[in-house]
Amino acid sequence: MRQSPSNRILLLIKTEGPQLAATLGSKLGISSEAARQQLTKMAEDGLVEAVNESATGRGRPRQLWNLTAAGNQTFPDGHAELTATILSTLVAQLGTPALDAVISAREADTLKRYRKEVDAADMGSRVRQLAAIRTSEGYMADSWEEADGSLLLVENHCPICAAASVCAGFCRSELETFRAVLGAKVEREEHILLGARRCAYRITPL
Repeated sequence: MRQSPSNRILLLIKTEGPQLAATLGSKLGISSEAARQQLTKMAEDGLVEAVNESATGRGRPRQLWNLTAAGNQTFPDGHAELTATILSTLVAQLGTPALDAVISAREADTLKRYRKEVDAADMGSRVRQLAAIRTSEGYMADSWEEADGSLLLVENHCPICAAASVCAGFCRSELETFRAVLGAKVEREEHILLGARRCAYRITPL
């Protein structure tokens, strides 16, 4: 099924960051004015907002369009409210060790599953395989090689953000899982829970 213009705009901003109306129009195959009209309607619905970017040199600041909290919530959230409530109740009733046990069990299961699917010989292919798995799980992941030869794994969405906001152990566990599966040095450079648009991991061979 073909996506509506608004859904395509949401996806473009989600995966590529704040966009100019003209850029969105070009990617959608419509005029800048048509894109601007669509964005204005979406802003009225509370899905996007315009942010002025300081101009470099002369000229007016550029107007970039970004997702609002409501816009971000149009993407899968993994039953956010229920998840957060269950985890909070678990800690209240059984204590932190019970939550740690849940995280450890999840990490062991995830590691076992990932190791079966990430089996390429070279690191670049392994990272691409991991990105494909994460995308299938709702993380909207991508990967590429940087100019310095390192690899970047980017996740544009976090379907377990509510759980991670309750317990940072989930994020720590995922980082350790990436390191174990890839057999590489993995450092998180951007983090959604710290206010970044995405989570980004720099990967270098050991």
